[in-house]
Amino acid sequence: MGNRADVECWLTDMDGVLVHENTALPGAQELIEQWTNAGTPFLVLTNNSIFTPRDLAARLRASGLSVPEEAIWTSALATADFCAQQMPGGTAFVIGESGMTNALHEVGFILTETNPDYVVVGETRNYSFEAITKAIRFINNGARFIATNPDATGPSAEGALPATGAISALITKATGREPYVVGKPNPMMFRSAMNKIGAHSEVTAMIGDRMDTDIVAGIEAGLHTVLVMTGISDQAEIDRYPFRPDEILAGVHELVAPMPAETEL
Repeated sequence: MGNRADVECWLTDMDGVLVHENTALPGAQELIEQWTNAGTPFLVLTNNSIFTPRDLAARLRASGLSVPEEAIWTSALATADFCAQQMPGGTAFVIGESGMTNALHEVGFILTETNPDYVVVGETRNYSFEAITKAIRFINNGARFIATNPDATGPSAEGALPATGAISALITKATGREPYVVGKPNPMMFRSAMNKIGAHSEVTAMIGDRMDTDIVAGIEAGLHTVLVMTGISDQAEIDRYPFRPDEILAGVHELVAPMPAETEL
């Protein structure tokens, strides 16, 4: 879809688009206010499945961004949504944090260490050998293997951290089974987000800073795609890929409409 004028609903990535290392990027708060004031449906998306929407709303507030928790869609929520559609009232063994366990509880799943329907691997900072061993045995016994996102590493102040994709790879190596990954770049993440706000792909746009997740998934989901250069992409990065976003902007500040001039009475 090429024309921004047709866009009625917005999906936007969080890190590198609205915030960078816990500081709001230029125009981010103004854009959120513009959408809110106009009644434009929008969701802020993140592949990180550690935090609940409430945690993330507080984190964004500390960065200077006022985003209601119901406007935040995480890979944990998308994963829980997927599991509940596939097997309502199912059971899961989770390697992950409150973002994932809360999301599964909300959709009526039971968390168990006895014959689970699913093994769900999400982001965590507390991997245990024992939990990974259980996951491997459950999958070998027929549990379906799900991961919230494919990211192999995540950022921290000290450098890279092993992320969901790295732990999933360990389990894959031991079981020979690949997980079904719900988060970006799977367009499933966007489809579940659009369902939440009642949006249709023909009139929805996606703002992201990564060609390999946000933009490719946006294109595959049939969305108007906007790449911002405030995250990790540069021109050389864009040129590496065989697909193109509909728009390339310096940052979200370019999406903020100018205030109408005060007219004199």
